[in-house]
Amino acid sequence: MSNSGDGTRFTGHGPEWKDSALEGAQARAATQWVEAHVDRRAMLTSKDRVEDVRDVMWQLEKDGEIAVHRVRDEHAPVTVKTLFGWDKKIPTTQLWHHKSCGQCGNIPGYPTSVLWLMNRLGTRYLDETDQTSCTAWNYHGSGIGNVESLACVFLRNFHQAYVSGKAQGLADGHFYPLVHCGTSFGNYKEIRMFLLHSAELRERVRKVLAKLGRLVDGKLLIPEEIVHYSEWLHVMREPIAEMRTIDVSGIRATVHPACHVYKMIPEDAIYDDQVLEGNRVAVTTGLLQALGTQVIDYETWYDCCGFGFRHIISEREFTRSFAIDRKLRVAQEKARADMMIGHDTGCITTLDKNQWIGKAAGKEVRMPIMADCQFAALACGADPYRIVQLHWHASPVELLLEKMGIDWQAAKASFVEYLEQVKAGKGESLYDPRLMITSGPGFKPLPVQVSKPS
Repeated sequence: MSNSGDGTRFTGHGPEWKDSALEGAQARAATQWVEAHVDRRAMLTSKDRVEDVRDVMWQLEKDGEIAVHRVRDEHAPVTVKTLFGWDKKIPTTQLWHHKSCGQCGNIPGYPTSVLWLMNRLGTRYLDETDQTSCTAWNYHGSGIGNVESLACVFLRNFHQAYVSGKAQGLADGHFYPLVHCGTSFGNYKEIRMFLLHSAELRERVRKVLAKLGRLVDGKLLIPEEIVHYSEWLHVMREPIAEMRTIDVSGIRATVHPACHVYKMIPEDAIYDDQVLEGNRVAVTTGLLQALGTQVIDYETWYDCCGFGFRHIISEREFTRSFAIDRKLRVAQEKARADMMIGHDTGCITTLDKNQWIGKAAGKEVRMPIMADCQFAALACGADPYRIVQLHWHASPVELLLEKMGIDWQAAKASFVEYLEQVKAGKGESLYDPRLMITSGPGFKPLPVQVSKPS
């Protein structure tokens, strides 16, 4: 704490804060009590009520400023409650997959597990190729990007989702976007807020989107809801649990909630009174509870995984030490967890790929790391290598699979045989390849071959 020249003390807090004057052991004891008792949700909701940007969105639509891509009845939405008790509609079918560059490049079992679960549930979707990266990693990691470019990418991708049904002769808005990556999810919500509040930003990006043919009746298209795949898993947790073939009640799980999923635009995060008494974000934990898994609390649940974008680029040793000491060692030694489950690309990558440095430094941790969709797929009988693709993970998973009753050695041997089939051109596909067809501005249907009579 610093003092001004006139003796006034600046604390950085409001007038309700008073110095406790605690020192030494008393201060440490008080800090430990706060860490054990503070209700993080209460801390968020005790502040001034924030604005629901959807109110701004509806007014702009009424004024003819924008068009809104609505979650319609045909998307079979489930309504959930967010931080302040607001309603949010989560579509459950006719979904357009907004894939993640980090998942597809580093954790391919992440998206394949989502698709596998949807196939089992009979969910209708489109996994088309006409999508770009959200570019938010560049923005947060390097500062090279800017809000205008992020807004253009956001609007372009969500417009593509809106018109994507054309390839199948379907109406605009048939498919609704489902965002796989937590980084994209948080970025898009923030950018949507900027767009709704800034007429100048809207005008700038409107010129760009017009050149791309990405306007609807001359207007920017804004989504009614921005939906993360973990939210889909949450509202579908009971049907998923009904497909469970493996008893996971003996598994002790810790959950790492991703900063970009629930700390960024926190008023949009889902809370449920049936999940940890409504005091923690509901996604992932709710799914694990539905599957019958033991969810174990731990003292550093609120902490970042250590990724932090710029940390992983410029302060990598900070990322590694934070991930190991603040997250993994706590989960392993204090929570005695069998695994840590997350719901964001960067978090899974950080917690999974950096454990080797702990061993090199003589601080070994061996904590299986998976996304919630991967664990759910395993519990429902998905192949650990063909579908969940655990061979891409750096953290050890074999003991966990054995505890789940999965013969990983037999599964691995079968997978090696399957790879030979892939080499011979006899690989499998998760879905009809026509569900990857590209549409949108400039789309030209392939000519239909008509057989001639002989």
